[in-house]
Amino acid sequence: MPENEAKQPQIQPDACCTCCGGLADTGKTKERTKEEYKDLIHRLNRIEGQVRGIRGMVEKDAYCTDILVQVAAVNAALNSFNKVLLANHIKTCVTRDIRDGKEETVDELVKILQKLMK
Repeated sequence: MPENEAKQPQIQPDACCTCCGGLADTGKTKERTKEEYKDLIHRLNRIEGQVRGIRGMVEKDAYCTDILVQVAAVNAALNSFNKVLLANHIKTCVTRDIRDGKEETVDELVKILQKLMK
């Protein structure tokens, strides 16, 4: 790796929502409605485009505050994504598990809320 490239931060395995079977790889999965899937992917595509735009700004030596404004927009978009995903998780996975008597899901929810509120 060229010395002028920053090393990418590694996402910790427990940083992912455990209902989706993603990075945490708990073996759990989550079937999403077509609408939920489209909404989440649309949001992620927009965020990805914003991040690429920020990279372009850095590469073109854009002024610091202009970049910071765009970073703030990405942070807001990620927070919005988290809110939508968390609401869907509570409405589906959490309520289903509580109905099924899996009260450990509440502990899992509390743990993820604590991480989101750091």
